Amino acid sequence: MLQRTVRTVAAGTAFLLMAACSSARAGKDAASASSPGSPSATSAPASSPASVSGSTGASAATPASQTSPKAPAATPTTAETPASTTPPRAATGASGLGGCAVAPPDSVWRTRVDHLPVSARSAAYIASIGSAQHVHADFGAGLWDGGPIGIPITLVPNGTPSAHVTFDYADESDKGPYPIPAGAAIEGGPQASGDRHVIALDPATCTDYELYDAHPAGGAWKAGSGAVFALRSDALRPAGWTSADAAGLPILPGLARYDEAATGTIDHALRITVPRSQSAYLWPARHQASSNADPALPPMGLRLRLKASVDISGLPPQARAVAQALKTYGAIVADNGSAWYISGTPDDHWSNDQLQRLGSLAGSDFEAVDESGLRISVDSGAARSG
Repeated sequence: MLQRTVRTVAAGTAFLLMAACSSARAGKDAASASSPGSPSATSAPASSPASVSGSTGASAATPASQTSPKAPAATPTTAETPASTTPPRAATGASGLGGCAVAPPDSVWRTRVDHLPVSARSAAYIASIGSAQHVHADFGAGLWDGGPIGIPITLVPNGTPSAHVTFDYADESDKGPYPIPAGAAIEGGPQASGDRHVIALDPATCTDYELYDAHPAGGAWKAGSGAVFALRSDALRPAGWTSADAAGLPILPGLARYDEAATGTIDHALRITVPRSQSAYLWPARHQASSNADPALPPMGLRLRLKASVDISGLPPQARAVAQALKTYGAIVADNGSAWYISGTPDDHWSNDQLQRLGSLAGSDFEAVDESGLRISVDSGAARSG
């Protein structure tokens, strides 16, 4: 069991929360199973090791039924090369994503879900996540415990050479290459003891390189797992594979960013964490994060939506932009962590006081939706338009 530090933005301050978290990873083999009254879910065999990948939200203690992590296999990916002499910069404020979109226009990430039917299991899912728990913006301005509040995105300087990366879970990690700068920003800061995500975006090719539990080692990196995503493609990872996130999805498309919130419109789904999850996953997720077969627990990939009836007109602009995205595009369950924690990038332009107002929203203000009708292919994130 690992102790994880959780940062919560509240009225311009942050408080510390400690929670136990399992860091087990599941195997690749998965079998198909259907849950009555809900979209088809894929679950791992009962003997598969359970997986809980990282989030900045606090995780519930691992159920006793969860198995131990499999033995890691450390495999180098690319030849070690000198780090780029051009310093990397964070993708914050007006710089955005260097001209890249978070996903193709037809991606499930960018598809509206405000018209979709409510899942037959919605009430059970909401209750298990916590109907009385409140929304938290797990991102903001300033530092907490020496690190930025949120998951940073580093823009890869032109000409950055590939770095040597060694993975603990090499069998479900992309081999690369990974042109991640030596000075790439780490979630929680260089001394963080949490999930230590690294997201590096090459704006020249709109390629997203993501690491979990990343540690620099000279000009090289050591990580728990890693994945490479072409943001211009709808391709999904192999079925059953994790990524730098438990659901096997990219993290970058689900992050709330200041540069988009400042326009008043966030046009994609957001990443969200839940305390406990089911040993199953729904499209577009590719990986489960538990061995608990309780059908009342949300599976990875579940789409949650802020109810249309919830009045958000009194929220300040930044909080209202996030809340409107939760109504229009919803949130995708991507990891085990604290209930209703919304992920975003750190940025000194955020107002922690405004983001704190998201706490007026409770779990009872949400519903789970059935997005199975959007799916065109099980191996593609492309979605049918409403």
